[in-house]
Amino acid sequence: MPITKPFVAGRKFTSTAGAGTGTGATFAIAATTFTNDAGAAATAFPASFAYYNLYINAVLQTADTSTVTTTAITIPGGDVLDPATPIIVEFVVT
Repeated sequence: MPITKPFVAGRKFTSTAGAGTGTGATFAIAATTFTNDAGAAATAFPASFAYYNLYINAVLQTADTSTVTTTAITIPGGDVLDPATPIIVEFVVT
C-alpha cells in the first residue's frame, strides 16, 4: 500500500496592533484589516484549519494568548501594545 502524504499549507496574514479595537479582554483585530500572503486585503480568516500561530513583534505567542474566528483575532490586553507593533497570524490548513 503506498503512503499518501496529506495536504498541508500555510496562510499568513499581517497587520499592526493599531488596527485593533476594544480594550482589555475585548481587544480584537478584524480580519479585514490584515493583508494576505499576496499583499491583498484579507476578507476573512480560514474557516477550517489544523492550528494557527500568532506572532507579536515577530515573537511566537503561547496558545492562551488569543482566540480566533473567521472575522477577527482577539488578543486580551493587546490594547497596551504600541500601535506600530506587527501582528502576524499563520494558519496551517489541511
